[in-house]
Amino acid sequence: MDISHCFLVLLITTVLLIQDATNVDARYHHHLGKKQKNKNPPNPSPAYAPAPAPASPSPSIPSDPGYDPTPTRPDEPINNSNTSCIFYVTDFGAVGDGSTDDTAAFKSAWKAACQVENGVVLVPSNLVFMITSTIFSGPCQPGLVFQVDGVLMPPDGPDCWPKSDSSKQWLVFYQLDDMTFTGTGTIEGNGQKWWDLPCKPHRGPNGSTLPGPCDSPALIRFFMSSNLVVTGLRIQNSPQFHMKFDGCEGVLIDKLSISSPKLSPNTDGIHIENTKSVGIYNSVIGNGDDCISIGTGCSDVNIEAVTCGPSHGISIGSLGVHNSHACVSNITVRNAIIKDSDNGLRIKTWQGGTGSVSSISFENIQMENVRNCVIIDQYYCLTKACRNQTSAVYLTDVKYRNIKGTYDVRTPPIHFACSDTVACTNITMSEVELLPYEGVLVDDPFCWNAYGVQETLTIPPIDCLQDGLPETLGENSLYNC
Repeated sequence: MDISHCFLVLLITTVLLIQDATNVDARYHHHLGKKQKNKNPPNPSPAYAPAPAPASPSPSIPSDPGYDPTPTRPDEPINNSNTSCIFYVTDFGAVGDGSTDDTAAFKSAWKAACQVENGVVLVPSNLVFMITSTIFSGPCQPGLVFQVDGVLMPPDGPDCWPKSDSSKQWLVFYQLDDMTFTGTGTIEGNGQKWWDLPCKPHRGPNGSTLPGPCDSPALIRFFMSSNLVVTGLRIQNSPQFHMKFDGCEGVLIDKLSISSPKLSPNTDGIHIENTKSVGIYNSVIGNGDDCISIGTGCSDVNIEAVTCGPSHGISIGSLGVHNSHACVSNITVRNAIIKDSDNGLRIKTWQGGTGSVSSISFENIQMENVRNCVIIDQYYCLTKACRNQTSAVYLTDVKYRNIKGTYDVRTPPIHFACSDTVACTNITMSEVELLPYEGVLVDDPFCWNAYGVQETLTIPPIDCLQDGLPETLGENSLYNC
């Protein structure tokens, strides 16, 4: 893309905006309810479409880039090149006063940038932009960058949320390839009023119970997209999940800061499902639920140099709900810190599910005042009405190496509760040393139907882990993935 072509695109876009200036309000209200016109429109809509089958061949796991996201001057594109076309949202009518609805301007800037190679949608610093629930969809030309250097936020709570908008999601990036979401700015979720809704009880201060959330939106969602980079941003106070990836392949996440209060409900930091070839690096996450949660359909995930806390730890699951088939494989977590959290390294499945969790490695993890530092829970349930069932998601080849630090003495630091009928197998424990944060040692580690080896003695000793393999695993076809 040469400079003259870029200038021509900008000139044509400016003329069209001037010609249509008298009809901004009508166009905006009409556009919110109108499907984007593509030669091959997405079907079904991204809010409800199933995840696609994985592409072949699969890309490799993105490696840690050691990337410095600081621009050389304010509001300069981070992925700067001589061939970039820059589209400032303010040039398309965005006000940035924190109260004006700037959605139409963002959509126009996106549409223009989508049509050129290496286009940059630039959200400038020192301004606060409010937009409503929006789907930024492709396909677009390669190299597209969405750069937020200012503050970007949704309406303030459910009373301000447009009735016509989805209450399940706010920013959605759909059907994109080779796209970067970056910047030195902040994505502010305005979550407090959503957390206070009287729907789902959650734990409050001093043992109290507080309401919320209800049908609350996830802040950022990437759907059916590939070769994505998310880096440098601060994301905070999400109404529900901060960032979700589903139906994606080839994802690099680096140098993010994600934060919400410890008691904010269902505010997972990063959630992935039906997503493959993922690298999550050099990020700090503190929130009211899982720091990172890995759902069904995920494989080839590498998590490294992440600090979690407060949080509910790094979780695989929950899996197998409503007797579903769940598959997770080849997950590595290393060189991480988990502190002041309700869980550390957790795998959780529902009774009655099928499928498998395999080839999981937790290595070089530092714990600081963590409950349930190492936990497998195959009896996960949100009510007291769940009954034991004969089928379960099969867990095998799970390694814990060099897991050290301190635990909250209210619960044992190691807890392996495997299904009555489908044992956990090939669990490896090596250099696991967990001491009480304060007080004295409490209950010994708990094991139920868990098989594995201790390569070194653990602290506290885990004598309950069984040697070898169980006599039977039941019907093997249930565990194929």
